[in-house]
Amino acid sequence: MEFDQSSQTYSLNKSTYVNLRWIGIIGQFITINSVKLIFNFDFNFILGNAIIMIGIISNLFLIISYNKTQLSNRYAFNFLLLDIIQLGSLIYLSGGILNPFSIFLLIPSVFASSSLDIKTNLALIIFTVFSIIFLTFYHQDLPAPLNEFFINNYYYYSIPLALIIALIFLNYFALTFGKESNLRKEALNKIQEVISKEHELVSLGAQAAAAAHSLNTPLSTIKIISQDLYDQFKNNIELKKDIQLLVSQIERCDQILKRLTLKPNIEDDFIDKNLGLYDYIKEITDSFKEISDKNFNIDTEQNANVFEIKKSIEIVYGIRNFIGNANKFAKNNIYITVKSDSENSEIIIEDDGPGFPKDILNKIGEPYIKSLIPKYNNKSGLGLGIFIAKTLLEKNRAKLVLRNSETRGGAEIIIEWKNKNLINI
Repeated sequence: MEFDQSSQTYSLNKSTYVNLRWIGIIGQFITINSVKLIFNFDFNFILGNAIIMIGIISNLFLIISYNKTQLSNRYAFNFLLLDIIQLGSLIYLSGGILNPFSIFLLIPSVFASSSLDIKTNLALIIFTVFSIIFLTFYHQDLPAPLNEFFINNYYYYSIPLALIIALIFLNYFALTFGKESNLRKEALNKIQEVISKEHELVSLGAQAAAAAHSLNTPLSTIKIISQDLYDQFKNNIELKKDIQLLVSQIERCDQILKRLTLKPNIEDDFIDKNLGLYDYIKEITDSFKEISDKNFNIDTEQNANVFEIKKSIEIVYGIRNFIGNANKFAKNNIYITVKSDSENSEIIIEDDGPGFPKDILNKIGEPYIKSLIPKYNNKSGLGLGIFIAKTLLEKNRAKLVLRNSETRGGAEIIIEWKNKNLINI
């Protein structure tokens, strides 16, 4: 699913919302009845319980009549609006904005801000603001004996003002964090897709290698026989053309089978064997040399093949993604340094390209970011590839530094492991 499509689907988890409503309804019921029966405060006790009953009926209706697991944007808006009206009615009966429970008016809109679309959120915020203003000027007195409570007008009107400011503040942050959370969730889903595809490709590659090796013997036999036939009938003009076509097609089959293997001259356990860190890099850069005219300069300062590492699709994909980015943006050269000592192992990937855009440099590694600088628009993506590579490598206990190189002029990626973590991957 494309991100643009999925990000336009807004919904609210039904079970979560229903459970939260039950908590709210039970809390309202206990509060109303405790104030009346335990503290013997005087207010419209019967009407208050009737309003709570509306909440109970609406929740039962939601459970019974709505069979989907996710509430649509419209359904969620209607029920959240009902929540504001119900709670506002209870507050109207018990002192209006002076009621300490008036702060709960903020909950429905804040709760919906990360799950529903912006228009629905704005509508809920506006209605909540209207409810706060209405309850400021129109309400019944606080339950007796609190109705004799006197408060200065300056303090009184600061209460609704504080509630409105808190409403806007909380919704803004909930919207912001909700959007970031949705972006990250979508990006993590992309990671799962990528890894799944990588597993399929590796499986297909292994099968292709096995098929190529299995077909090698019968194909060689056919090739020998066809050559013998050619030698026998080379003077026969009619048969010579057919045999030449047969020989050429056998050669073609041989080339196709070689291309199906990851490397035609290696053993079948290529996919599963362990590798040293330098071999990892060599293998990945070799795959780029077939499709790139850039220079890959690999520098091994110390022996990076002292110990072998379990071959991991996640590590291969993560490193390959960073090298692929360097290949994409480099002018002519990609510089890769592999270091390893008794405690740590490190890979440094640099290029001589333009480097990371300055306006997003502090956000590198986050998903769905894009530079506003015009010269980067053609090549730069949404940062999803770097996010996936960074996440996969960090999952495998790597520490990463992403910055612009001070020596090469382009981007610089530093990937570091503790050897004990790298061995135990």
